[in-house]
Amino acid sequence: MSSADRSAPRLVYDDDCGFCTWWAEWAVLNGEFEPRGFSELSETERERLPEDWEECVHLLTDGTVYSCGAATEEVLTRTDTVPPEIFDFLNGFADYEQRREDLYRTVADRRDLLGKVVSAEPPVGRKRD
Repeated sequence: MSSADRSAPRLVYDDDCGFCTWWAEWAVLNGEFEPRGFSELSETERERLPEDWEECVHLLTDGTVYSCGAATEEVLTRTDTVPPEIFDFLNGFADYEQRREDLYRTVADRRDLLGKVVSAEPPVGRKRD
């Protein structure tokens, strides 16, 4: 399959959550993603997701599903916000994955508050070529 045949990764997020929507808009402005709110998911897309899919963000690529902290990490890498070498280094530590997921959960558990903070400001995008 050529890269021209591949679709943009689908960023699956809670479209009832202000912070989640802001994050998805930011990702689309800064990278190549197709946003897909929970309310828009097809049955086929839902089948690809983990059982507790409504608990966090996901990134669906042609062959992989990234969820929660892993999805966030992948978005940050694909938007050139964080160089992949940093995550490569961090992944060398045995407890990094658990710490990443703990941090994700800490932020996700405060999304109502964060939604109030970011709702006053639109996401900022970088100029793409």
